[in-house]
Amino acid sequence: QVQLVESGGGLVQPGGSLRLSCVASRSIVSLNTMGWYRQAPGKERELVAIITSGISTNYADSVKGRFTISRDIAKKTVYLQMNSLKPEDTAVYYCNARSVVLGTTFTSWGQGTQVTVSS
Repeated sequence: QVQLVESGGGLVQPGGSLRLSCVASRSIVSLNTMGWYRQAPGKERELVAIITSGISTNYADSVKGRFTISRDIAKKTVYLQMNSLKPEDTAVYYCNARSVVLGTTFTSWGQGTQVTVSS
């Protein structure tokens, strides 16, 4: 298993930007996917963005064109650049990592970081 620590959340005005970081406790090269999820009060956790070991990416429709996921192998870090933030982006954002070994899926979650978009 890998431990994940998120940072970068905070309070931002609508239209503003934030960059979230997720640092892993070990190399992320062998992980099949890393991603960002979010959970707003009273709602289920939802996928925001995901990046695979092959560097392909996928985004929720609600964030396409505004958010960008990337990774830095040397720093064992995945980032989520969030631009043009909207009040509906307010949520706790969680980092996720998945690896598949001999048919068994291992999943790790960070502790979450709060993002609040409000004027």
